[in-house]
Amino acid sequence: MYDLIIIGMGISGISASIYAKRAGMKVLLLESSAPGGTINKISEIENYPGIISISGPDLAYNLFEEVNKLGIEYKLERVTDVLLDEAKTVKTTNNVYISKYLLIASGRRPKMLGLKEEEKYLGRGISTCALCDGALYKNSDVAVIGGGSSALSEALYLANIVNKVYLIHRKEEFRGEDTLIKEVESKDNIELILNNEVTSLATKEDKIEGIILKDGKKINVKGIFIYIGYIPNTDFLENTNIKMENGYILVDEHHETNIKGVYASGDVTKKDIYQIVNAASEGAEAVVYMTKQ
Repeated sequence: MYDLIIIGMGISGISASIYAKRAGMKVLLLESSAPGGTINKISEIENYPGIISISGPDLAYNLFEEVNKLGIEYKLERVTDVLLDEAKTVKTTNNVYISKYLLIASGRRPKMLGLKEEEKYLGRGISTCALCDGALYKNSDVAVIGGGSSALSEALYLANIVNKVYLIHRKEEFRGEDTLIKEVESKDNIELILNNEVTSLATKEDKIEGIILKDGKKINVKGIFIYIGYIPNTDFLENTNIKMENGYILVDEHHETNIKGVYASGDVTKKDIYQIVNAASEGAEAVVYMTKQ
């Protein structure tokens, strides 16, 4: 029996675990992949107070080091279901755990284009992580698809590795940070393709050789990097009555859901700003409010 189970070891979940541990709670962290979550896929972080510049994997490592230093218990297991009675029961692929409180900090995952054979070529020409796969396309041409800050920053990262980056956005204007837009526009090896979108993949001998755009034009690229939005990781909540909007969890000003004792923080919640800094604060705040009950 735990005082608190936290689903997700991204910055929000780990921040919460630190505050819970210091408050004397018996806490368990659950993570389906690698500690640090989405942070592991960010090439460079330059907007976190007190840190001038750090790679995503390095920040994830530092967070995990703090978990180990404080002796916070964690399990690398995928959550499959939860039962939200007076005691909160969390089922994973390996075990069943029970706690008084539950904090959902499971984050979100990249949205895909929905193209034919897209799943087949994921990891074989299609990627959602420039930091993970960029080196595979050194001196080649690649396409980055998206118009937000993630697409812009990853295009800049890839521009230092590959021969050329085609940055494709279906609208006339980017919706990312102004500084990133200016950087992208000043890069000689980034070509902007606006008001257009990818409609199909061009393949040959079971390999990607390019993309076909809505206007019929074919662009020869060896790699495709997709940044068109996210889907919240809430599949395991299908059997609960937690209120959600488009898959995102709705919380009050204390980060509590409509179910007493169940909280949520970070990118899995419905909010206006999705940044590392507020994800960290939300995890901490949830625990502070939790301990005041």
